[in-house]
Parts: sequence; C-alpha cells; structure tokens
Amino acid sequence: MIYPDFDAYYVGLIPSDYTLVESLEIQLYEGIKFVQNIPMDKFDYAYAEGKWTIKEILQHLIDCERIFAYRALAIARNDKNTMLLFDENLYAQTVAEQAKKRHLKAILEELSHVRLSTIALYKSLTTADLNKVGLIGNYEISVDAIFAVILGHQIHHLNFFEKQYL
Repeated sequence: MIYPDFDAYYVGLIPSDYTLVESLEIQLYEGIKFVQNIPMDKFDYAYAEGKWTIKEILQHLIDCERIFAYRALAIARNDKNTMLLFDENLYAQTVAEQAKKRHLKAILEELSHVRLSTIALYKSLTTADLNKVGLIGNYEISVDAIFAVILGHQIHHLNFFEKQYL
C-alpha cells in the first residue's frame, strides 16, 4: 500500500485479523449495530460549540466514502488526472440542517448502500488494479490504500463517538 503520512493513522486502525474486504464487510454491520445502540437524544448533540453532531458525522462518512470510492475507481481505470482535494467542513456545513431533519433510519440505509457499493467496487477490481497509484492533490496513493482509508476513517469516527459523545 502506498499512502501519504497523514493517512497512516487511519490505516493503522484496521484490525489485521481479516482481509481488507472482509473488514469492510464486517465494519458495515458492526458500525450500523453500534450506531443503532446510541441513545436517540445523542444524535443531534455536539460535545462542544462548533463541533459536528453524530448525524452530521454520519453524513460526513457517507460523503467521504463516496468521494474516496470515486477516487479508487478513477485510479483503477487509469485516469491520470490529478484529483482535487475537498473541504469536508464545507460539505458538513452545507448538509448540517438536512442532517438534523433526516430520520436516523434513512441515514443508516444510505450509509449501508454506500458501503455495499464500495465493497462491490473492491471485489470487481483485480490485484493489479488495487496496486495502481494515482495523485490526489500533491500526494500519491494506491487504490488498496484508499479502501483502507475508507475503513479506518469510519473506525476513527466510531471510536470518537464513544470518547466524546456517549
């Protein structure tokens, strides 16, 4: 795997007991189960002024996974264009009011659909595809590392829920 130093934290969160695709599948169900066990009064709660609510973080996970999966697809398909970075704070700010109004079930369904799509994409790729490297901003990353970042990013936020929100 090739990834920038700042993604090492996310990659380091991935358990080594399973393959990457197995971990993506397991985390889908464990993550949904974990979120379903959060008390309902916590979903619109932010632990400090200016911090995101759990619903906003769930939307953030959905948005990021979609963007990261697109990047994996583009690199796997030999797109040599340098992909742009994105401002996750702007995305979160843009959907903050929508996230508050959305029913938790709808958010979790969308999260599940996005992850199932990510898993299907991963399974459709060859080993050669997974080893391809592309540019995002000014850093190099391999396709398999993008999938690892997707997984580690979700694990990070679920861990953070436990520490700051529950």
